[in-house]
Amino acid sequence: MHETAIPELCFRRASKESEPTHTLNLPSLYVIFQGSKTATLGGESFRFDPGTYLVASVHLPAIGKIIHASPQMPYLSLGITLRPEVILDLNKKTSLQKRGETGRGIMVNSSPPPFLDAVLRLVNLLDTPTDIEVLAPLIIREIFYRVMQGEQGHLIRQFAVIGSYSQGISNVIHLINRDYSQLLIIEELAKQVNMSPTSLHKHFKRVTGMSPLQYQKIIRLQSARRLMLTEGLDAATAGFRVGYESPSQFNREYSRLFGRPPMRDINHMRDSLFEL
Repeated sequence: MHETAIPELCFRRASKESEPTHTLNLPSLYVIFQGSKTATLGGESFRFDPGTYLVASVHLPAIGKIIHASPQMPYLSLGITLRPEVILDLNKKTSLQKRGETGRGIMVNSSPPPFLDAVLRLVNLLDTPTDIEVLAPLIIREIFYRVMQGEQGHLIRQFAVIGSYSQGISNVIHLINRDYSQLLIIEELAKQVNMSPTSLHKHFKRVTGMSPLQYQKIIRLQSARRLMLTEGLDAATAGFRVGYESPSQFNREYSRLFGRPPMRDINHMRDSLFEL
């Protein structure tokens, strides 16, 4: 991942296909210029290639895999961070504020010429750094306006409609990510967003493809993996840090998600990074 002078914009390049990679996708837009990638969420797979873009509207624990890349034809993509305040403001200024049905928090759409033109103008700003502070926010705003006007734009607008179930689920996702190491009590969580436990379960699964407890478990395990990789914690300490009281349960659930016991997985990841 290569950061740029535009804080919201980053690039990625890969010269080979990747293993399935567990990530917590921040609310972002992704555009591929060369190669192909899949993102799997709750058992549902989304493929995007040149000519399409992917938007993750909320924090989603997905499995990404680069499926087409080589030294001769490397995978090339960019990501643009989605800022909720931009979507809220754009939604207020359009006539498309219907509550509608709750839908997935991830979508793949075709890239129309006006959208690609705005993306290219944003990238070209890197050649004129003095223009970035003034023009980048305007172009990013235009890009997300184009997304919201697209054929699946309702899947991003849903989180900006005040009082909608989707906005409530967005708040729940924020609370789980903030307090993932704490015991999750659905009834209390539902009260905080003015939903019934049944309604919370139903709409949470529509957005994320999983239950709140499943979501929390993945966030915990991904966080423990990060702690072991970056801070050198042992498995028991990392598991305790993210909320597990039983080391055996942590090891079992970690192996089920990532395919290897904790320390073997971390060693494999370090070896893979060394090879790069």
